[in-house]
This record gives sequence, C-alpha cells and structure tokens, in this order.
Amino acid sequence: MRYLFCLILFLALPTILQAQSAYIEITAPGNRQLKLAVDTPHAQLSASSAGSAKNITDVLQFDMNMSGVVVTESRELQPLSAGITLADTDFKSWSNGGFDLLVRSQYSLKGDELTIEFRLYDVLNRKLMTAKRYLGKTKELRRFAHSFADEILLAITGEKGCFTSRIVFVSTQTRNKEISIMDWDGHNPLPLTRNGSINLNPDFAPTGREIIFTSYKRGNPDLYRRTLSSTAEVPLSRRKGLNITGSWSPDGNKIALALSKDGDAEIYTIAKDGSNPVRLTVSSALEVYPAWSPDGKRIAFVSDRLGKPQIFIMDANGANLRRLTTSGSYNVNPRWSPKGDRIAYTRSHGGFQIYSIAPDGSGDTQLTSEGNNENPSWSPDGRFITFGSKRNGGEGIYVMRADGSGQTKVSQGKGGHSQPAWSPR
Repeated sequence: MRYLFCLILFLALPTILQAQSAYIEITAPGNRQLKLAVDTPHAQLSASSAGSAKNITDVLQFDMNMSGVVVTESRELQPLSAGITLADTDFKSWSNGGFDLLVRSQYSLKGDELTIEFRLYDVLNRKLMTAKRYLGKTKELRRFAHSFADEILLAITGEKGCFTSRIVFVSTQTRNKEISIMDWDGHNPLPLTRNGSINLNPDFAPTGREIIFTSYKRGNPDLYRRTLSSTAEVPLSRRKGLNITGSWSPDGNKIALALSKDGDAEIYTIAKDGSNPVRLTVSSALEVYPAWSPDGKRIAFVSDRLGKPQIFIMDANGANLRRLTTSGSYNVNPRWSPKGDRIAYTRSHGGFQIYSIAPDGSGDTQLTSEGNNENPSWSPDGRFITFGSKRNGGEGIYVMRADGSGQTKVSQGKGGHSQPAWSPR
C-alpha cells in the first residue's frame, strides 16, 4: 500500500566517510566558497528524456544554491559515458573546471516506473562521498532529487537538509481564502480546502500528517483539523467568539490558541481532540498568536496589554510571564526556531518586516526590508524561514535563509498567497 507520497524504496550504496568524522571535511583553496557541479543525468536502459534530466538538475541546483553552503552549477565537462562510477568519472576535467564537488546521476524509465541513482564525489580527493538509489513512479522524480539534496547537505555539514518538506498556506486563487499545500520550492501545489469560505492560519501537527486551521465556513471563526490524506474537516473548537491562531504543541497532545468565549481574546490550551480548555492568560487586553518553544516548556504570544501589540513569553502553564520585544510599537506573529535559539516575528517598520530575536531579548535583527512581509515560519532544520510578502505588485510565499539572505519567491499560480507554515521533516 502506498502512502501519501507513494512508497519509496531506498537502497543504500557504498558511502565513504572520513574516519572519526560525522561529515566530510572539504576545504576550498583559499577562502572561496565550495563549488558543486551537477553533471547531466545519464539515461540507462531507456531512451533519454530531456524533461526528466532537466528536472533533476533544476531541483539539485535550486536546493543546494539556496542552502548557502555551496555554489552550484549544472555543467557537462565530459562526454556521457556508460556509467557514473568512480572509474567512469574524469576528475581532471571537473577539477580544471574549478569544481570541488560533483553530482553524477543516471535514470531509467520503464512506463511509469522510475529508477534514479545518484553519486556525490569529492573531486579534489577523487573519492565517493555518498550514493543513493531510488525506485518509484515517474511522478516522484522531483521528490527523489530533493531527497538526494538532503543527503548532499548531510555529507557536507553533518546535518540533513529539509528539501523534502512542504509548506501549507492560504491561497486566493479561487477568490476565496482556501488552504493549499506545495513542495518547499513551490512545485506541486494542491488545494486542501474547498469550502468556499475564509480559511486562515494553518499549522502542521508534529507528525506532518495533519493540519489545524481557522475557518469561517459556518459563519464563526472556528478551529478545524484535517489529515492530509482526507477531505474531512473535523471541528476542534467551535466555542462562542474567536477560535483562532491555533498552534500544535511539539508532542502533539495539546493545541494553544486564542479564544474569546469569556470576553476578550485570551491564550488557552485544549487537548488534541478539542476538549479540556485551560486558560493561560488573564488580562483585559487582546492576546493571540501563541507559539510553542521546541521543548514544549514555553509559549510566546502577542498581547496589547501595554497599549500596542508586543511579544511576550510565558511558561506553558501561564506562569513567569515576561515581555520579549522592547523595540518597535507593533510586533506580532512569533514563531520559535526548531533549535529554540531564535524567534522570528513581524514588526511594523517601514511596512511590515520580518525580524529575528533570541529568547532572552538579545540580538534583535531585521531580516527583510522590501515590501510588506508577515507570518514567518521556520524550516524543520532551522536553516530557512518562509513568509508571506507583498512586493512587486503581488502577494506570494517567499523563502530565505535564516540570516535574511537569498529571499526567493516560491509560490506559483494566480491569486494571492499568504500565511505559510512549514511542515516537519
């Protein structure tokens, strides 16, 4: 039985790693950045497909260039040979081309059955670093390439990439505000809701198999849950007033959200089935946008108890409340990094901009400056941030590195796209 993304069979090939090291240490001459070449994929036992070869190289080049770890180019510096083994590889040509690393691949197409084999080489030392073979359907080609990009990052840095993860977001392509999902690079977008209403603030469960979101489909802003493999939208909180900005706890057992059932919006937690509401804040102010720390011990949230929206942090039981942001008069949308060392948020400063701050209030850093940018969400490895942006006459989903570099629009299609949330691995 195939899962949502179809069954993937990984057959590990020999991997050569340096002794006493969790990753390959390669140093470029001088202080220049490492250069990675992606060789033209070879067709094996089947007719070549220009489209398949281009998709493979495009995915690897985009992923690795966005990583910021290497500079990646798609090149062909030696004639296509019968294989991609160590013996088949002309390292001198690639070394003369100025490359430190090399990806070679071959694929076979038999109807809708696909086999791809990848190999990553250390050009300077003429060594195989890692290799993988993937078996599946032709529609899984891009996913296989993303998966090997994860392996490249693991071989170079010791930490696997997030390139097989996905992003949920709000789309107005149908003129309503519906929830959609796409690959992290914007490909393969799919609608999730089709209820013809306003649907907002999606958030992934820690399993990555289901989401929560607020919908007005029954007239009131209620919180719903749905699995990615089903169209059923299950109500979790339909209490009087607001049921908004839901955020799943790291262990998946609770959901923090803002409820106004007793008056002003306050931060509550509920069980994952919607039961047992527990009030965490007590204030006459509006308090929304809860965000769990990755260890589940603290919650960041937004409150206007001082007159303007600011970000506060409290223990997960509501104790030890303190103000986090002290600069700017309008700070919202906090989201904790997976490692717990930073909180991304939105500030009104020459338009809405994305900032990043340490949980102790230090290192407050502006990351964006163009257009209006909101709703940051971290990639599962903490290397990237996705956010919604209004710039260049449109509204789209962008990704950037955690330091604000490499800002790139990834959402595609008509309408506006906003409020992204990144899936777990």
